[in-house]
Amino acid sequence: KPHINYNLIPNVIYTWPEVASVGKTEEELKEAGTAIKVGQFPMRALGRARASGDIDGMVKIIADEKTDEVLGVHMIGARVADLIAEAVTAMEFRASAEDIARMSHAHPTYAEAVKEAALAATADRALHV
Repeated sequence: KPHINYNLIPNVIYTWPEVASVGKTEEELKEAGTAIKVGQFPMRALGRARASGDIDGMVKIIADEKTDEVLGVHMIGARVADLIAEAVTAMEFRASAEDIARMSHAHPTYAEAVKEAALAATADRALHV
């Protein structure tokens, strides 16, 4: 019988821009007393988003402060209904933010925002909450 982790079922809202998320929110993790770090990346910084004129939105990755395991991913922007699958896959295999940051992403793509948010979560500039 298959095992289903209900924490890893993506949520998508088909508005414009689209909204997608998987895992825990910052608020849920703070309430649970989990030390986290957060990395964000704006869609407007992507060459692909600028070329298409879809610059609204961002990707946020929340990781455990000690282990770097990704605990939640939240996105707003063009094509995030498709991009959330990368986050679900990474979280299913208990990837760290650094794991995602080290993966090669095609350029220019919207998926680069996921990589950049993960990189921001692993860098010294990550917001430690």
